[in-house]
Amino acid sequence: MRRKFLTNLILLVFLNLLVKTYWVFYIDIGVQNEVGTSEYGFYFTIFNFAFLFQILLDMGITNYNNRTIAQNNHLLSKHFSSIIILRFLFAIIYGAVILGIGYSMNYSPRQMQMLTIIGFNQFLLSLILYLRSNISALLLFKVDSFISVLDRILMIAICAVLLWGGMLEGDFKIEYFVYAQTAAYAITAVLAFSFLFRRMKLKSLNWSMPFFIMIIKKSMPYALLIFFMGLYSRIDSVLIDYILLDDGKLQAGIYASAFRLFDAANNMSGLLFAGLLLPIFAKLIKEKSDLSQLVKLSFTLLFMLSTAVATISYFYGEAIIKLLYHQHAQEGLVAYNLRIEESGDILKILMAVFVFTSTTYIFGTLLTANGSLRKLNIIAFIGVVISLILNIALIPQMQAQGSAWANLSAQGVTALLQVYIAFRILPIKFDSIFLFRMFFFVFITIVLSWVSLQIPIHWIGKISILGISIIGLAFALQLLNVKTFLNIIQNEK
Repeated sequence: MRRKFLTNLILLVFLNLLVKTYWVFYIDIGVQNEVGTSEYGFYFTIFNFAFLFQILLDMGITNYNNRTIAQNNHLLSKHFSSIIILRFLFAIIYGAVILGIGYSMNYSPRQMQMLTIIGFNQFLLSLILYLRSNISALLLFKVDSFISVLDRILMIAICAVLLWGGMLEGDFKIEYFVYAQTAAYAITAVLAFSFLFRRMKLKSLNWSMPFFIMIIKKSMPYALLIFFMGLYSRIDSVLIDYILLDDGKLQAGIYASAFRLFDAANNMSGLLFAGLLLPIFAKLIKEKSDLSQLVKLSFTLLFMLSTAVATISYFYGEAIIKLLYHQHAQEGLVAYNLRIEESGDILKILMAVFVFTSTTYIFGTLLTANGSLRKLNIIAFIGVVISLILNIALIPQMQAQGSAWANLSAQGVTALLQVYIAFRILPIKFDSIFLFRMFFFVFITIVLSWVSLQIPIHWIGKISILGISIIGLAFALQLLNVKTFLNIIQNEK
């Protein structure tokens, strides 16, 4: 299983680094620069509002389905024939809820239009994730890897033409960005379904109310977990816009500038690990196989990556933001510098959050595969309480930066609790030498980052030297070992 995890992780990371790096740094940030901070904040707030209720599109079925089909491949056709109907019923409920709440919050006609399109996009994305859960549950990770980046490839092509192809008569509008997502998601969903259809013996759809009720009951703990986690990880920009009123969209945009980089790091690493690990962990647990080696391997890789990214962002956060975001046409130099400084400070905090979310992607996934949903839901609810209290308390005083601190607190507490529970209830253990090496890695990484500031060259050169030094450190501490990786790939099944 370590071989399957490692080989497919390499493919998945390669594809995502290749595609999503271009997406984030050229397209997504290009759109932010083109439409302006407030306009992107307008989109970002509505997107996160729609995201808060996305659990209504899924009700935890995707995670339940991934775990169930991974352990029982023969149930694929039977479950799919009914679940696909259920998902379309959920889509109707989701649309009614978000539009109803949006209307009750006095959303403007433009906000309601944007919410409608984004809501439909969320349905398509949720459908893709469900289709992918079946593909990965069959351990067809290579196919899942390509599907995971297909929507981004399509969006890159569409947005590149709109941004730089000279086809638009006027300025680029944020609505075009959302329409591009619609087209990309729709095509990806059709292709994913076409592949999966050939793997199933699906004769017809099955409307079965008893089955619907059974699936909803079994997936409800997953739904509750996703809802709580969505609340404490995505409610920040909604609260920023709601609490700060006139300054809300600008502050949401400033927050979004840093959050999109944090979100990209999550999507290009943490989420990839979770997608690979859930079916593998579920299979190992069912077979009562050893968990420690795979947990240790995945945690080592992700913890070192997230620690390095967080440390570099702390020392070079403002420089990174300034490189990526330029001054808007109607923005004064003082206002621009202030915006960059605020966004840089937020990035430093959010990349520290990345260390905790990375930990969650290992141990939260492990507990999910084990079926420890009650414990995970209690932990997630604690995260919601912490997030709400701190957001409400800090936003009026610290604006967007207050949300960043609230996010760090909620994610930190939930991650540490998950680690504690996992070691308590599952047969996994880390030896003291390994833990010392990890601690020493963090300490020396911080020292190397501070030393890099003293080198009299451009900051990009400093980061390059620092990155090479951190990789060398990992090998020196034997946290990365080429011989071990080659042995896993060549000898394990």
